Amino acid sequence: MTLGRFAPSPTGILHLGNLRTALASWLSARSAGGRWLIRVEDVDGPRCRRDLGEAQLRDLAALGLVSDGPVSWQSERDAAYRAALETLHAAGRLYPCACTRKDLQLLASAPHTEDGLRPYPGRCRDRAWQGFDRALRLRLPEGPVAWEDCVLGPQADDPAALTGDPLLFRRDGCFAYHLAVVVDDGAQGVTEVVRGADLRSVTATQVRLQEALGLPRPAYAHLGLVVAPDGSRLGKRAGALGVEALVVRGGAVPEILGWLGWSLGCLDRPESCAAADLIPHFDWARVPKGEIRVPGPWAT
Repeated sequence: MTLGRFAPSPTGILHLGNLRTALASWLSARSAGGRWLIRVEDVDGPRCRRDLGEAQLRDLAALGLVSDGPVSWQSERDAAYRAALETLHAAGRLYPCACTRKDLQLLASAPHTEDGLRPYPGRCRDRAWQGFDRALRLRLPEGPVAWEDCVLGPQADDPAALTGDPLLFRRDGCFAYHLAVVVDDGAQGVTEVVRGADLRSVTATQVRLQEALGLPRPAYAHLGLVVAPDGSRLGKRAGALGVEALVVRGGAVPEILGWLGWSLGCLDRPESCAAADLIPHFDWARVPKGEIRVPGPWAT
């Protein structure tokens, strides 16, 4: 049975791109007769706010997207992440890292990645174990990881070359995104991960972590991003409009769903509908691969 999930980070409102991802995940699960969960990824404490998470849940509910089980909050899952680190340490896969961001920026010989950062070159790999109270990285094996993306088709990356050994525990005491998302997907039994194409590059790294923890690999679908009319990227903290603001601009909820459904290939043209109306028409083969531009009246 398909078990999908939507996992927003409560650092701002959900814009049309986030809502499109949530709807695609929900439709995929529903069209397969499966279940769908919401998980709030608030593991990065300094940037995340509980009230924003609650607001995101209200916006999803306004579109008819409600979790089939209790909403999970990552901030309440520290024990599970600590246990995963202990498992990795016992297998000899962790090492302490003393590098600062400035240290990494000085390694001019390393190539840049898409987000402007350099892959970690493994300079601390030979450091002696010093306990769980400092930054920790996962030793990645070399070699490509291949997967069949529901939207993009056949994909392959060598995460050791692309990003280097990922950070799993930060020096400020926060568990890193890679660890939390992989542990939670495994614990919840998630079989399908739907997210934006901007996260495609982390897939191979997360697959390696799944392998290290003995967790099954879910199917992946990476959607083209929703962008502003001028092609610039939307951002939760950069003025993009949420559900309430879209309604004020004249986009009633059925109209928002109709536009989202059209953007996912479920409708021939944008027209008012309910989320359930789109279920029979959802097919990954019809989902566009490229970017989708927000209608002018719904732009910031």
